[in-house]
Amino acid sequence: MSLLFSKATLGTLTLQNHLVMSPLTRNRATGNIPNELMAEYYAQRGSAGLIITEGTSPSPNGLGYPRVPGIFSAAQVAGWKLVTDAVHAKGAKMFIQFMHCGRIGHPLNLPEGARVLGPSAVAAAGDMYTDAEGMKQNAMPQAMTEADIKTAIGEYAQGAKNAIAAGFDGVELHGANGYLLEQFFRPNSNQRTDRYGGSIENRARFVLEVADAAIKAIGKDKVGIRLSPFGVFNDMPLYDGMEADYTYLAQQLNARGLVYIHLVDHSPMGAPPVPDSIKAMFRNTFKGKLILSGGYDAVRAESDLAAGKCDLIAVGRPFLANPDLVARWKAGAAVNEPDMGTFYTPGTKGYTDYPKLG
Repeated sequence: MSLLFSKATLGTLTLQNHLVMSPLTRNRATGNIPNELMAEYYAQRGSAGLIITEGTSPSPNGLGYPRVPGIFSAAQVAGWKLVTDAVHAKGAKMFIQFMHCGRIGHPLNLPEGARVLGPSAVAAAGDMYTDAEGMKQNAMPQAMTEADIKTAIGEYAQGAKNAIAAGFDGVELHGANGYLLEQFFRPNSNQRTDRYGGSIENRARFVLEVADAAIKAIGKDKVGIRLSPFGVFNDMPLYDGMEADYTYLAQQLNARGLVYIHLVDHSPMGAPPVPDSIKAMFRNTFKGKLILSGGYDAVRAESDLAAGKCDLIAVGRPFLANPDLVARWKAGAAVNEPDMGTFYTPGTKGYTDYPKLG
């Protein structure tokens, strides 16, 4: 009996299998509002056990990239309701990923009145695409005041309430890949000297306060988090003490009873590998569900589930290119290769037009 394709539990939810569709930025939300095309895309992939949406900002300040969705306006909530209704009709459960980009962004991508913010006035190396003027250097962020921090925490909490109103089964806090939560956690981007900077207890404070606020808003069974220990994306260099810092975070998240931790491993795409010791530490420290990701195929997914290394397996690009991935993996059928040229472009091409079996 295959574990991968059997039913799974997540908090109070029953999932139709152990496969999770990873959050995948696709830049199809024109005007930052989810739409019918996005509903079609997600519904096509509704044979997954759990779908985690693309990164969605709880704040106008967090919309770092062009055409990424938000969850802070009535129009956005209505747009997401189209998506959750379509996905639930196919049997999948759905969490929304909250991605506040923080210092990864450019004013040209933000709505009027929004600001590029970060824990400190330290710009990230690298460039950002803008629809208006093409590639630009990442902007210098404004260092967040305590008032800004309080506002941002409130935006996450309101976003969580909005997500439930939009029909989501829960939310995933994006504490990975160099975005705002990780910017506070990592010492290179956080050079504060107040209670949000310096020691690991201080650098973890914002992440934990956001988690507390989301839990208070919608309940711990509906809140997960994504983390990228040993990830270097978006100018997040490795540093001494990282393993100890993430151990502290795992302990604190466990104490709060979050429903899952979702670990990013981008080593298949050339990033440093996440040591097995780190994955094992999370497995042993955190009593909620553990989701592993990173270059999985069906055989390796089945093996890691059987070995008890995790509870659920997340895959990204295979789901992007194969709306019927579950059926293909079950049948041992060939899979479509993803077209990288259309990952972030507007329209249907490379989005809803990947062929299904038969």
